[in-house]
Amino acid sequence: MDVKDGRVVKGVGFQRLRDAGDPVELAAYYDAEGADELVFLDVSASHERRDILLDVVKRTAEVLFIPFMVGGGIRSLHDIREILYHGADKIAVNTAAVEEPFLIREAAEMFGSQCIVASIDVKRVYVEDERLAPGKVVLDTPSGKCWWDVYIYGGREAVGIDAVQWAEMAAALGAGEIVASSLDFDGTQQGYDNIYLREVSERVMVPLIASSGAGNPEHILEAITEGKADAVLAASIFHYGTYTIRKVKKYLATHGIPVRLE
Repeated sequence: MDVKDGRVVKGVGFQRLRDAGDPVELAAYYDAEGADELVFLDVSASHERRDILLDVVKRTAEVLFIPFMVGGGIRSLHDIREILYHGADKIAVNTAAVEEPFLIREAAEMFGSQCIVASIDVKRVYVEDERLAPGKVVLDTPSGKCWWDVYIYGGREAVGIDAVQWAEMAAALGAGEIVASSLDFDGTQQGYDNIYLREVSERVMVPLIASSGAGNPEHILEAITEGKADAVLAASIFHYGTYTIRKVKKYLATHGIPVRLE
């Protein structure tokens, strides 16, 4: 759930956001529907240089019986402690971790790697020749050669850091999971960036959560089989009733993917 001003929103490429409902009501619904985990991202907190909406986090946590990941506007160990105190089970860090990578190590040492997640927002940078991107991981895609740049402040600012290498570093620093989101694929419902996902999955030893691009159950299956993701995050297809979590999980089960079915 991407949250802005206390409401769940969804857009395309992190832009043109439209309302998708109340976070507390949606959280209770998704819990009852069989979701395995809920992700709550305050998408404007870092950009607006403000704290996350702790009261909304607390009210959302109170209706959940599944793991609850929270991110957005986290700048310090104090912020992490506050969010965990208000009901989160995991903390997703992006902007602050990129600007000060050792925050990941300090947080993992203090709270445990199991609850520190590196959330990485990426965008493709196309190059005609990989020699034009020295030091970057350049791969062939159907659209041409590219590397993946890291973005911070809710997808508003490019950093110039190779996202594959940053994922490796984040895991080495102590992140217990990686959430990979794509500005190119977000909200398009055309499938995930499986080329990027697969490269990260093959390089890191911690669980990888695919994000951005689900349009149907087949896309989710492809993120697991082609992208080698360990878990898959989806929003639009559930927020607007295109598919239910139960239907997607049954589809995955019929294709040999172990899922929790109630």
